[in-house]
Amino acid sequence: MPYDTATDDWRNGGFGLYVHWPFCASKCPYCDFNSHVAADVDHDRWLKAYRTEIARLGAQTGPRVLDSIFFGGGTPSLMRPDVVAAVIDAARAVWPFSNSIEITLEANPGSVEAGKFHDFGQAGVNRLSMGVQALNDDDLRRLGRLHSVAEARAAFDIARKQFARVSFDLIYARQGQDRAAWRAELTEALDMTVDHLSLYQLTIEDGTAFGARHAAGKLRDLPSDDLAADMYLETQDICAAAGMGGYETSNHARPGAESRHNLIYWRQGDYAGVGPGAHGRLTLGGQRHATETIRAPETWLDAVETQGTAENLRDTLTPEDRATEYLLMSMRLAEGMRVSRYAAMGGAFDPAKLADLVGMGLVEEGEDLIRTTVSGRPVLNAILRELAL
Repeated sequence: MPYDTATDDWRNGGFGLYVHWPFCASKCPYCDFNSHVAADVDHDRWLKAYRTEIARLGAQTGPRVLDSIFFGGGTPSLMRPDVVAAVIDAARAVWPFSNSIEITLEANPGSVEAGKFHDFGQAGVNRLSMGVQALNDDDLRRLGRLHSVAEARAAFDIARKQFARVSFDLIYARQGQDRAAWRAELTEALDMTVDHLSLYQLTIEDGTAFGARHAAGKLRDLPSDDLAADMYLETQDICAAAGMGGYETSNHARPGAESRHNLIYWRQGDYAGVGPGAHGRLTLGGQRHATETIRAPETWLDAVETQGTAENLRDTLTPEDRATEYLLMSMRLAEGMRVSRYAAMGGAFDPAKLADLVGMGLVEEGEDLIRTTVSGRPVLNAILRELAL
């Protein structure tokens, strides 16, 4: 059912809740997420703050149907399962749940976290996303991971018995990795009968340990851009042949196993962001707002306790902002974007540029849709620069 008004447009994507747990056992050298190492965490204090924020946001949105909850981080599998259960209950108290609600928790495959999988399932989690990152012990050490391949496999086996849906992440274009090594590793991952894979090219971000090493010329043997591009294209072919087509730039799934929460982002639905540094998009009173919260964990916690909120930004998005976001996000998806929805937001394409992209085989048009082709996906950023007026 289409929705064309500013008030209802978010329904095209749905409504989700993101809960950020900012703590990790260690900081990975490639990570630029808002994650922190802490020796001692007061789980009860954090739970009370999460409840406060969820109640505040629920009062603003009203009782709209919640399609997904995503516990991200950090390492949410370090949370106490009873805290996870209580957060889910807090969400249920303010938003009616969809009959098919997806509740995802990110987990590291260490033995301590794996032993808690049963309790997370009892808490209400029905999908697990595991940060495996590599199926090679030497590379796991380079990536700063605390688990081994054997531990990852054992944790995965436990997760498959507990959860109907399990995803895991791998990073490719790593130091010293060639196409043959990545092909073997990806084939091994697909043989583990997963239904969802997130496959990310290693990127070197400023402000990370890898970023500092790279700037000092100490991060050697990274694949060239051309080799990384070849790995990307080969990844698409191998996954498609295994029935795990790429439904988004970096995500592959069997039909029906796509991440419903992430689809809310890419289809420009609404989502409430709770926790340090969490972002949100909320349509309230016919206006769409971008929200952010305080990043520093202790400062966030203090703000919730003393002020009743840790939100430090709420910007009203203009129609042009909304159209640009829809273009940037929806074109990451294999399904592409709806032209009529884009036009209702005030978006438009340069006909000549669009025709050129179609002629080059990078973009294809259908009935009320535009999407990238398989050839176009590796150069998505260039396509977006051409399409954005």
